[in-house]
Amino acid sequence: MSVIPFDEREGTIWFDGAMVPWREAKIHVLTHGLHYGSAVFEGERAYGGRIFKSLEHSERLRRSAQLLDFEIPYSVAEIEAAKELVLKTSGLTEAYLRPVAWRGSEMMGVAAQQNTIHLAIAAWEWPSYFDPATKMKGIRLDIADYRRPDPRTAPSTSKAAGLYMICTISKHRAENKGYADALMLDWEDNVAECTGANVFFIRDGVIHTPNADRFLNGLTRQTVIDLARRRGFEVVERRIRPEEMEGFAECFITGSAAEVTPVAEIGPYRFTPGAMTKTLMDDYLAEVQPKANAA
Repeated sequence: MSVIPFDEREGTIWFDGAMVPWREAKIHVLTHGLHYGSAVFEGERAYGGRIFKSLEHSERLRRSAQLLDFEIPYSVAEIEAAKELVLKTSGLTEAYLRPVAWRGSEMMGVAAQQNTIHLAIAAWEWPSYFDPATKMKGIRLDIADYRRPDPRTAPSTSKAAGLYMICTISKHRAENKGYADALMLDWEDNVAECTGANVFFIRDGVIHTPNADRFLNGLTRQTVIDLARRRGFEVVERRIRPEEMEGFAECFITGSAAEVTPVAEIGPYRFTPGAMTKTLMDDYLAEVQPKANAA
């Protein structure tokens, strides 16, 4: 099946305060964000016409920019309104939204304090990240060569475009070997996250997940932890060594794109998607669906 390139699609994109034709939403080749990674973004999903945790995403977008030493020239309320306009204009109810902010092209060099800060928001239809027909069988993950960086060397709590460079490399390497994705370790060789999703393990009815102080604490991760605790499941956030994966029974990953996806294999380690994973998958899907207004 052919895929329409993203620069050739129909529709409109919110760009610096105005809705512009999709194909005209362009930047110059000498844009600072392209050369130096001075860009931040969000990945959000709309279900039934409602953007899940939209406010939290907008707040995080502004925080991410501040960590990269720039201020997005739109308030959280203005970003919220822009996203709603994009979703309404798209005519989509089940959609993926991508807000992105970046430094412009006034100066080309490491220092670019006077560059204009731009913001764009696009929405498009995006079904389940992994094949729904085989999802409960669990996906296969490789173990990446690259590590997540020490927070002393990079703004690891920012959803910064530059932090995803090694994620793209790692995912490509994994896919070339027949895997769906890759698990990344931190700089001390503890389990960290996947290339675009957080990871959870289950053993003896207890859920274990790495402390999210060395990588992005995903909003889906936070939602699933809350859902698990509502169920009475114990959730332990801690450092996890790779060799511990041998003793876990279940594994799943979480993210706005991945939602809740079971894992059957990580390198030499095997897991069997089971009842707790299925329960959290179902609970998450119920959580993200718009609730009917009370009478």
